[in-house]
Amino acid sequence: MQHDRPSPQELAEAVREFLQNEILPILDDHRLKFRTLVAINGLGIAERELWATTPPREDDWELARRIRAGEVPENAVALLKEQVAQKLRVSNPRYLAK
Repeated sequence: MQHDRPSPQELAEAVREFLQNEILPILDDHRLKFRTLVAINGLGIAERELWATTPPREDDWELARRIRAGEVPENAVALLKEQVAQKLRVSNPRYLAK
């Protein structure tokens, strides 16, 4: 399930760009430079995999459209609570334990 922004793809891209543009140019140690290039390559692969496997969030958009149109499903509150719980399982799982 896709969560709010930044998406996993955007996070991987940001880290890859940081390593590539900010860290790599200042590295003098050849071993560290090589390992950073490997990390950059790995993040690029992860980005492409995430873009290829992330399903669209049409269900979220459809629910929002229905609510705005006044067609609130009976289970809307339960759906929204589950969506929030799914997001918290990724972003802050300890919060659910409270």
